[in-house]
Amino acid sequence: MPVKIRLQRHGKKGKPFYWIVAADARSKRDGRFLEKLGTYNPNVNPAGIDLDVDGAVKWLQNGAQPTDTARAILSYKGALLKNHLAGGVKKGALTEEQATEKFEAWVSEKEGSVDAKKDELAKAEAAAKAKALEAEREVNAKREAEAAAANAEVVEEAPEAEAEEVTTEAEAEEVTTEASNEEE
Repeated sequence: MPVKIRLQRHGKKGKPFYWIVAADARSKRDGRFLEKLGTYNPNVNPAGIDLDVDGAVKWLQNGAQPTDTARAILSYKGALLKNHLAGGVKKGALTEEQATEKFEAWVSEKEGSVDAKKDELAKAEAAAKAKALEAEREVNAKREAEAAAANAEVVEEAPEAEAEEVTTEAEAEEVTTEASNEEE
């Protein structure tokens, strides 16, 4: 029975979530599988990968062939390296301790690069937020300046209008007093 290490799609439309499984090559993509090895979530940055490295190495040693995407994921998590080092131990080129030491060094280096990427993404996000906030502050300052200018224009027009009202009221009073004087 030919075994493949491949992805099984789960999740909803537009939000894929994958299981990494060892399955018979003849079974359907989302059908029966022999063992679930981990999960892969491409919706986050960096992609979330949870993998049982030892289980994947066991299947690789038994002849399972990974698909292209699964091979990239196994390489990213170090399963292919661990399988390669295990082959070196079998042939006698390395001891078990040397292989474990090399693998641990590689894992720590990989974690460092992933943490650096996460920090870089966090800094970029913070910079984008700061830039958006500054742009919003500029727009608000511009709006406040326009509102202050409009209020100043209204205040300047108001005394002129009051003066006109006062003169019209005075004229109206004069007209009424003249009319009342004429009636007498």
